[in-house]
Amino acid sequence: MAKVAFLGLGVMGYPMAGHLQAKGHEVTVYNRTAAKAEAWVKDHGGAMAATPREAAEGAEFVMSCVGNDDDLRSVCTGTDGAFAGMAEGAIFVDHTTVSARVTRDLAAIAAGGGLGYVDAPISGGQAGAENGQLSVMCGGDEATFAKAAPVIDAYAKICRRLGDVGAGQITKMCNQIAIAGLVQGLSEALHFAQKAGMDGAQVVEVISQGAAGSWQMQNRYQTMLDDHFDHGFAVDWMRKDLGICLDTANEIEASLPVTALVDQFYKDVQRMGGGRWDTSSLIKRLNGVE
Repeated sequence: MAKVAFLGLGVMGYPMAGHLQAKGHEVTVYNRTAAKAEAWVKDHGGAMAATPREAAEGAEFVMSCVGNDDDLRSVCTGTDGAFAGMAEGAIFVDHTTVSARVTRDLAAIAAGGGLGYVDAPISGGQAGAENGQLSVMCGGDEATFAKAAPVIDAYAKICRRLGDVGAGQITKMCNQIAIAGLVQGLSEALHFAQKAGMDGAQVVEVISQGAAGSWQMQNRYQTMLDDHFDHGFAVDWMRKDLGICLDTANEIEASLPVTALVDQFYKDVQRMGGGRWDTSSLIKRLNGVE
């Protein structure tokens, strides 16, 4: 068992930190809004700290799950940042979806202070976090990953190293690229079925057993048909992630025409007031077009 700090108690981080505590690790949490940290301690035990630095002091592992590049820099660096409180040999594990650029920059700063760094973005949504069934895609040197993996296992269905620092973020980009196309395809199929006078649920019952089947189809088709979109990852966050994908594609000269198109469809959903709807709300845009 290890002494662990967890920074960021959003819909993903809150249950992830809870799994660590439940597994017997000694967990100290930090959240920008202190009331959330107070609620976590009430629910799970453990301790809370007023700054990332205080949370990280004495920790063998510091986990983060925050919002974006700027949020990650904020909790890592500066006088009150986690790096300032970590002892030489401690390991920072970042579960945020951010750019590979900021990941490599922060890893270099960490290395300069004798710290290990693993970029470990996650997939599986809120349900995966709550059930401890996340897919964790990691980048970092082999020895550092080997030390961190047993701790990450507290909330992982699968945890794999894909390469050096930054490889985890690149893999997460692949994940988001694939999801964008899948959700748009499912939205179009359901929209088409309804326009043709078919029962969408019956159609999915059949086609899900063939080559068209996917996690998105299995888990989201009914909520999409029911016009319910409060079941996970928000459109605002998906657009942030797709922006990272498209920026990186420009840097490496990769072609992402479908991803770019679906990103604009999500922009339409935002204009409809759906920024906090989950990503399956793409169907709302189609159903609004007559």
